[in-house]
Amino acid sequence: MTATLTARWVVLDIEGTLTATSYVHVTLYDYARPRLGPWIDEHPEDPEVAGAVARIKELGGLPADASTVDIVRVLHGWMDADQKIAPLKTLQGLIWQRGYADGDLTTEFFGDVAPALRSWHGSGLRLAVFSSGSVAGQVASFSRTTDGDVTGLFEKHFDTVNAGPKREAPSYRAIASALAAEPGDVVFFSDVPAELDGAVADGWQTVGLARDGEPFGDADFGAHRTIRTFDEVKVVPR
Repeated sequence: MTATLTARWVVLDIEGTLTATSYVHVTLYDYARPRLGPWIDEHPEDPEVAGAVARIKELGGLPADASTVDIVRVLHGWMDADQKIAPLKTLQGLIWQRGYADGDLTTEFFGDVAPALRSWHGSGLRLAVFSSGSVAGQVASFSRTTDGDVTGLFEKHFDTVNAGPKREAPSYRAIASALAAEPGDVVFFSDVPAELDGAVADGWQTVGLARDGEPFGDADFGAHRTIRTFDEVKVVPR
């Protein structure tokens, strides 16, 4: 039976929800990995890059005069451990942005994603994203997908820099405030139970994506409504 929810905003995770985790961990990570060092060396005057490098040195316990090789070693270690660390995400996002613009990358959505996004948007629901990937990376990834450019469907983008950690209630409180929405008017879709816990703690509606073959496909979603595809839920505007 298809469940029906009412909301004003639909907020979506990306990895494991809209795209396969392997697309991020294999395709995108493999694209960024060899380009981190050259990107740092080629953009020394870019404030965003310089700020990220300074933060990497601080978090990685590196001296101020650390070489790019040392910095990249820290970044690769974070990537291997799948650490959601802001300066890493910043650099990855810039590299992916270029990759999408150059046509090297195309985001592969699950088959049920684009129809759901377009249906929700067409019905008057407002769409936003909350992902650990940088805002720049999010926008770039939506600009070139297997279903075309979908950037126009989304009004807001949030990451761990402008909102906060994805598993903590204050992050969702900050997002609801930025959306000028009551928590109960927002429904959050994610494949990670702990993220849903953070959202529901602030009064959001939540739906877990337990997609076949994904890391959290067999996870315990507790009291959260759980689906395997967007075809199993209907969201209508309030």
